[in-house]
Amino acid sequence: MMRRIGVLTSGGDGPGMNAAIRAVVRSAVFNDVEVIGIRRGFAGLLDGETVDLGPRTVANLIHRGGTMLGTARSEEMKTAAGLRKAAENLDAFGIEGFIAIGGDGTFRGAQALSELTNVHVVGVPGTIDNDLCGTDVTIGFDTAVNTALEGIDRLRDTAEAHQRLFFVEVMGRTRGFIALSVGVAGGAEDILVPEIRTDLAELSEAIRERLAAGKRASLVVVAEGDDAGRAFEIAEKLGENLVMDYRVCVLGHLQRGGAPSAQDRLLASKLGAGAVRTLVEGRTGVMVGLVNGKVVETPFEQTWSNVKDLDTELLYLMKVLAR
Repeated sequence: MMRRIGVLTSGGDGPGMNAAIRAVVRSAVFNDVEVIGIRRGFAGLLDGETVDLGPRTVANLIHRGGTMLGTARSEEMKTAAGLRKAAENLDAFGIEGFIAIGGDGTFRGAQALSELTNVHVVGVPGTIDNDLCGTDVTIGFDTAVNTALEGIDRLRDTAEAHQRLFFVEVMGRTRGFIALSVGVAGGAEDILVPEIRTDLAELSEAIRERLAAGKRASLVVVAEGDDAGRAFEIAEKLGENLVMDYRVCVLGHLQRGGAPSAQDRLLASKLGAGAVRTLVEGRTGVMVGLVNGKVVETPFEQTWSNVKDLDTELLYLMKVLAR
């Protein structure tokens, strides 16, 4: 029987991570399992930074953004020596099961630990990018989209008032899930994502056509990893070809903060509890995700080696609705 588990949050923070920690702790206690929190992700594991967690230490946590355990990125964990040190510390702490909350980088480290030790390791998808296979949505994505959407709604007001074009940059270094959802929900006229090559001449012509048709304000949502560059670069490249006044707004890390949405709190609660159940039942080397409303398990490597499809039909819908 498993007696003690550890939990950490790693990589970029996302709204709902605290709700996931809360679910892990209270589900573990319900199963008579102790919980050790590891501060600052894998960096804290290497430095031996731990804290005992119980039902009262996670009280009034479900509505808070960020992560009470802190997070960091660790280059040392990518080395053989770092992995050995992490494994030794897990053993020293008496940890038999280990839950890693984060994205693909976090899961790569978790998988390496699962192969190196006898500790059972399970992942919980916590990333605003929504880019992991094995789950329909990741913790933090819904809140990030709604946060960005609020900003876009406000920008549209001033765009209409001043008859301007706005380039709005949202997060998404390699995938365009946030840009696509925010763009369609915010009524954007164009959405630029890393998955689809951007033709700047075509974009410029589309802006001109809308202006000729009487549309005096436009929003172009740009994922930060778009192949044509970031929002400021794209605006500069178009330069004099833009036939209307324009502004650029980068929403940046605003998308990471704030209280998690109801959907993110529910998702985090389900997956945190699901991760504990997976450990208690003796399984390891998997991520727990939500697919068609059901908690499912996916081997770590499949979560990043398989490519999660972008709903490109939404891009077509955007073009139809932006007329």
